[in-house]
Formats: sequence, C-alpha cells, structure tokens
Amino acid sequence: MAFSWFPGACTTTYTHSDKPLIVQVKNGPKRALPEICKDVIPPCNLSPMLFNGHLQTAWTAFKYQGPKIHYKRRVFEAENPAFKGHFTIDVVTAPPPSAGTSATDGGPEDQGLREDPMGIGHHRLPPRTTYFTDKEFENLGSNDTKPLLISLHGLSGGSYETYLREVLEPLVKATSEGEKAGGMSGGDWEALVVNSRGCAGSKITTSILYNARATWDMRQVVKWARKTWPKRPIYGIGYSLGANILTNYLGEEGENCQLTAAVVVSNPWKLEVASLALQRSYLGMEVYSKAMGKSMLALFDTHAKEITENKNISSEGMHKLKYLHEFDRAVQCATWGYPTEGAYYRDASSADSVLAIRIPVLAVHARDDPIAVDEAVPYEEIKQNPYIVMCATSGGGHLSWFQTQGRWHPKPCVAFLNEMARNVDLAKIDAPEVASHGPNGGLPTPFAFTPMRRKARVPQNDPYDA
Repeated sequence: MAFSWFPGACTTTYTHSDKPLIVQVKNGPKRALPEICKDVIPPCNLSPMLFNGHLQTAWTAFKYQGPKIHYKRRVFEAENPAFKGHFTIDVVTAPPPSAGTSATDGGPEDQGLREDPMGIGHHRLPPRTTYFTDKEFENLGSNDTKPLLISLHGLSGGSYETYLREVLEPLVKATSEGEKAGGMSGGDWEALVVNSRGCAGSKITTSILYNARATWDMRQVVKWARKTWPKRPIYGIGYSLGANILTNYLGEEGENCQLTAAVVVSNPWKLEVASLALQRSYLGMEVYSKAMGKSMLALFDTHAKEITENKNISSEGMHKLKYLHEFDRAVQCATWGYPTEGAYYRDASSADSVLAIRIPVLAVHARDDPIAVDEAVPYEEIKQNPYIVMCATSGGGHLSWFQTQGRWHPKPCVAFLNEMARNVDLAKIDAPEVASHGPNGGLPTPFAFTPMRRKARVPQNDPYDA
C-alpha cells in the first residue's frame, strides 16, 4: 500500500471502461482486465529528491550505464513502395562468453560482425551491437513458443536507450527454462527493437524519414516475425513517440492485430495539445522543445544528403530553427504533404486510435509529465474501450519515474506482460462491444464515426479511399 503523505509516494489512479474486458485466467476464474492490472502493478514510490516532473525528467540527463543488453542487427528494405527505404531491427541476444565491461562502436567485448552484409552500413553502431551474418539470419526461424516483445523507442532514440533496456533486462535475463526453450536471448522472453529510420546509428537510403504515425515499418516487422516464429505470441511496447506510433498501429490493425497484448508508456496522445502546452511556458520552449528540436536537427545533419533529395526540403536555413515544432514545420510537412505542423499533429495523434484497439493494452502515464502532458491524455476515449487500462501516477515526469534505486516504470510493464503471457488465456475472452455513440450510446443512428480515417494518405493504399 502506498502512503500519499510519505516523501516520494505517488497516488496511482486507474481509468478504464465500466464494462471492461473479461479474460480467462489459466487454472482460475474469469477476471476483469482492470482487476488484473491493479493486482500486479506495485505502488509507485519515487525519489523524494526528485519531487516534481521537471526534476524527474531532468535527471535523465545524468547518464548511467543501465543494464547491458546485447543485440544483433539486420537491415530491412521496406516492402511498401509508398515508403521506400531501409530501416533496422536489433534482436536481443545472450551476452557473448567473452563479454567485458566496455563497448565502443559495437563493443570490443562482442565477437561479432561489425560490417553490414547487405552493404547499407551504419554511421555508428550502438554499444553491444553487431550484425547478423547472412547465415545466422537465414537460420533465425524456429517453432519455439517463447513470447516475443517488439519495442518502439522515443523521438530520436534507439535500442540503446536506458529506459527501454531496463524493461528488457528482467524479461531476457538468462534462466534455465529460457535456455532450454531455445531462441537467442537465453531468457524467458525473446525481444527485438524496431529502430526508426536513421536512428540508433542507422543509415537512410531515401528522403523518407519517419513521423509520429509511421506504422509501416512496424507492420512489416510483425508480419516477418509471425512468419519467422509462427508459434510465438507477439507483444508490443512503445515509449513516448514510439507509444504514439504503436497505438496508431494497434488501431489500424483493429480486430486483425497479430499482437497478443501491448503496453504504451508516456504517450503524448494528442500531439497538437502537447505541442501547444510546451509553447506556453519557458521550460517547455527553451528546455524541452529546444532539446527535442536539437536532437532532430542532429538527425537531419547526419542524413541531410538523403533527406534533401526531396526538393521541398533544403538545408539552407535549417540551423536557424530552434524548436521541435519548427523542425516539424520544415521537414515533416514538406515530406508528408501537410500544410502546417498543426495539421500534421492532429492527423498523427493516437487519441482516436484508442477507440479501434481490440487487444489488451496497458497505458502508463505520469500526470506531471511536462512533455506528454496530462491534458493530452484521452481519458474519455479510454473509458469507451474495454480493452484498455490507463495507470496514471501523480509523479514520474517523462519516461523517468526515478526511485532511490532504478526506475519504477519497468515494474508495471514487466508485471503486465508476464501476467498476460503466463497466467491469462487470451484465446478465451469475453469481448464486450466498444461504445461508439458516447457514454449513453446504444440507440440507433444513421451516423458512424470512423476513428482510423486519416487526412493525409496514399490513395492507392488507403482502405477508406472510395
């Protein structure tokens, strides 16, 4: 039990449908999804020294090594011609027998391939990352039944991010059962990270970067994973911008989603609301928006030759830009055909996508998050969908939740994923209807709301295009 008066103790609230998803517990009774979440998620007690969202978020700048996760990388070529280009996935592997304590450009501790066999290459390999050989990749498939977790990182991050590795570590750490079950990690779970184009030291090969609704690479990876490991249940987790992308993917897939369950952490949800909130305060503009703008400008500089193949984008004047919304205006609008960054934000937001999700989802949010602000959270939409449970803590900042030791957010994420994988039979669920006409819905109406219809689209690929 958490004591709200205790220094660092947070209040945890849950938002969900009044008629939630009912699932079958293995060797037990049927239970409501919110009950399960409340039972497995521990109290949130944070460091009393980091007593607000700004301090929590700022603490991420003080780097510490975090768990040592080792990866094998593969470069994928996009199958959809509308989004031509290349992207990378990093698959978690067991540490090599000779693993040491340092890692630079793939890691001297790793005895592995540091050159891309496909010839695309990289600008810099993250720590503890090497490439699959062609033979290793060809032999990757198996019929094991271990759960597989696919992760999507934040704005300009990658598989190396500490917040991401802290969730992976308890899932993939070596166990005797995990080693017997096969796979590459040696743990009870297998895992991989989809790196957004140009991120984590990867190269891009066309002018197409990524955006807040860039679901196409995730979709290709899920299809590939299902073919490669036909018996593995697949789960997803996304952080910040990756959470927005994952939520949109889940909504787009709807009842046909190949994932078993998912977690979204620090999702900005309504991007225009979040952007305007940043612009209203000094810290929002001069610290957070400027820092995110700087990270995207660095990404642009690394890939300027390829990005400026789009004649709507020029390197001239780019370094006069300071803030994230200015970058989005100059690059994202020009790439995707949006007239303003506001139009882009509204179209790429994931708040409406909540209504189309048809697998169990846990959303984790800090109400004092200065970036994924509380006013952008679609609480009412969440109440309309029985498949989603929102766990909101009163403190924690953005992707932070620092405790006296470690972070809190891996605990609910890992607990939920393990509960879904080990103790819940998701083949046996009672799926109530998702409300589509408001909280007092049910009356017949000639009108229908389509949450996944986009404004910007490639017509020949758009299922809603008449």
